[in-house]
Amino acid sequence: MEKKALKLSGKDNVATALEAMDKGGKAIVSSDDGGLETIELLEDIPFGFKFATKEISSGKPIVKYGELIGVASSTIKIGSLVHVHNVEGTRGRGDVAAAKEEGK
Repeated sequence: MEKKALKLSGKDNVATALEAMDKGGKAIVSSDDGGLETIELLEDIPFGFKFATKEISSGKPIVKYGELIGVASSTIKIGSLVHVHNVEGTRGRGDVAAAKEEGK
């Protein structure tokens, strides 16, 4: 069975596409424990991009490689693209700190 997406930790709620995938298709996700799951895609997923393997509510953590990579800025449904349009970063936001400093 061809593996088309990968999760490296059981904590992950996103998978990485190992090839471009089409909306309406099914992604076969392999995980670090050898498990496989099938996710129906709600959007086109480009190669190397992430998609949700669990529903992620707005404000909830997005976990990849077992690590927090951001929080959902809106609810992300299973099979949806996870990218800058629905993720708020939690690190390296010097622009936010500078804006707060200016607003004093």
